[in-house]
Amino acid sequence: GFLNEDQAGRLAEAGVHRYNHNLNTHANNYDSICSTHTYDDRVDTVQKAKQAGISPCSGAIFGMGETIEERAEIAFELQRIDADSIPCNFLVAVKGTPLEGQKELTPVECLKVLAMMRFVNPTKEIRISGGREINLRSVQPIGLFAANSIFVGDYLTTAGQEPTADWGMIADLGFEIEECAL
Repeated sequence: GFLNEDQAGRLAEAGVHRYNHNLNTHANNYDSICSTHTYDDRVDTVQKAKQAGISPCSGAIFGMGETIEERAEIAFELQRIDADSIPCNFLVAVKGTPLEGQKELTPVECLKVLAMMRFVNPTKEIRISGGREINLRSVQPIGLFAANSIFVGDYLTTAGQEPTADWGMIADLGFEIEECAL
């Protein structure tokens, strides 16, 4: 959710290390995606978390009608707001939703998004997130050369692949899975 300065400060005092609040799409496209708040509201929350000493996790959902140029601008906006972790989600057009007719991204388009995100944000955590199995398909492993990590398991509206398949893919590439301290 959204944060004001007081809420961000209280979360930091309580020991919260990271706060996820995605920008979701380009500012030019935001009004067609959301009617309850603005793009600037989302940016403001990410900045409030950062100012309170909380590491912001903020990314986007690609494939919601943004142009190639807007995809690049999203990468630079995430650099500007200094997001530490950048999830790259790829739209899965679910039947019965307003975006059900949206054109699916190709695997190559998804790889370009990941490569661009890495190029613009070289020191940040780039994460391949929702929609990766459906949009990247057989080229999922290539995405890990641009990204630091993948989301494992199911997502909000779609099922992910089995975690053992993800671990096998990572091992086949010669990468190691880091332990996560919670």
